[in-house]
Amino acid sequence: MFQDKTLLCADCGREFTFTAGEQEFYHEKGFENEPKRCRECRVNRRNNHGGKAPREMYTAICARCSAETQVPFKPVEDRPVYCLECFQEVKSSAI
Repeated sequence: MFQDKTLLCADCGREFTFTAGEQEFYHEKGFENEPKRCRECRVNRRNNHGGKAPREMYTAICARCSAETQVPFKPVEDRPVYCLECFQEVKSSAI
């Protein structure tokens, strides 16, 4: 039913093969679009988070152990902020 297809990578412009097995997998998963990138460009895109800038980090003081920590959100004065270690302990004790 499926046959290998040669496609052009949208990033690097090289040809790559969309194999019959990959097409069958796409079909089983209900994917309607063919891949736009070759394997190397897909891996690079995944590893580089799509070229997005790194997440902005904010310095905060842990409400539990008073250690300085970095968090990916702007802390609000009336809400506690925890370092990773304390956050995991607080989270596990809440379960």
